[in-house]
Amino acid sequence: MTSENSSVLKKIQSINIVNQIIIAIVIGGLLAVIAPEIAKSFSMLGSLFVNALKAVAPILVLVLVASSIANQKENSEANLKPIVGLYLLGTLSAALVAVTLSFVFPVELTLNLDGAQANPPQGLGEVLSTLAYKIVDNPINAVATGNFIGILAWGLGLGFALKRASESSKVMVHDLADAISSIVRIVIRFAPLGIMGLVANTIATTGFKTLGEFSHLVLLLLSAMVIIALVVNPIIVYLITRKNPYPLVLTCLKESGITAFFTRSSAANIPVNMELCKKLALHEDTYSVSIPLGATINMAGAAITITVLTLATANTLGIEVDFATAILLSVIASISACGASGVAGGSLLLIPLACGLFGINNDIAMQVVAIGFIIGVIQDSAETALNSSTDVVFTAAASHHITKNL
Repeated sequence: MTSENSSVLKKIQSINIVNQIIIAIVIGGLLAVIAPEIAKSFSMLGSLFVNALKAVAPILVLVLVASSIANQKENSEANLKPIVGLYLLGTLSAALVAVTLSFVFPVELTLNLDGAQANPPQGLGEVLSTLAYKIVDNPINAVATGNFIGILAWGLGLGFALKRASESSKVMVHDLADAISSIVRIVIRFAPLGIMGLVANTIATTGFKTLGEFSHLVLLLLSAMVIIALVVNPIIVYLITRKNPYPLVLTCLKESGITAFFTRSSAANIPVNMELCKKLALHEDTYSVSIPLGATINMAGAAITITVLTLATANTLGIEVDFATAILLSVIASISACGASGVAGGSLLLIPLACGLFGINNDIAMQVVAIGFIIGVIQDSAETALNSSTDVVFTAAASHHITKNL
């Protein structure tokens, strides 16, 4: 009996983890439809998986960034400036696509919901000051609260300080980074079970009602995200690499996007993206910094959400919006999106900020936020999948290193 179990286990382990995840999604969906009450009990698997990722991600980023900077050679291949430029370009492009689709296919909302309890920022100044305070956060608090801006700042600071350390100290930091990476790989091996629990609980709890009630809004949001993922991003990658971009784009959507879709957290998906970058043979000095940075500032999906919902609110209230003002909205949405910080639902709390551009009061804006939370099971999942997979796409493209493994 033991040998039979061992044989079955080996067969399961021989299946590619992405295929395991797809199988888990199907099983979770079927379980939710056939036995919804039993499916809800599987939510613990999903919660454990997401919490494990969130637990390991902050310390992984801190140690890996410090190790990469400390052990960086003078002729290192690390090149972050082009990646940061692509992150900002991608976010702005997403907002512009959202504006265009909102003009071509205008959407109106039924604003009869109670305002959600939230504390949205009151202006761009508040968003920027919040980012500044996050940078100087206590390192222990930054790790404990998942403040990746602060973690990045301390990782970079420690890394540059350790560049003058002895070789044995640098080796120790490198070995510590490898040890934590090993723990991450163990966590990721449980992704199929975790995602099965997330899928089963989500479908059993919410069903498919959300798609019907707000189908036009959801369709507009998803269309914009699909255009960015399968049209705009590939064009950007091609212009940089002069190679067929779709093997890279589809690989990232499959191996990063699927996991991010169900975890609904860019921060939680950092370990998954690190593993994917390693699989693509990208330079560790580059991706160890660019991936956690992307989880903070590469927010194309958030820019789409902010833009679409703000323009939908303006349409509902009969506010005339000219294209020039809409372009300004794109810029504001892009800047605001960078402050969403990879938190589930974070982009929704920035909608009142964009609504303020059109003089829409906070009470109405918060009703729109409430609608966002209702469709969040779809919108936030797709948004996170786009954001997180694009982190790897742009890192690989800017590194001019699309491997033959694709």
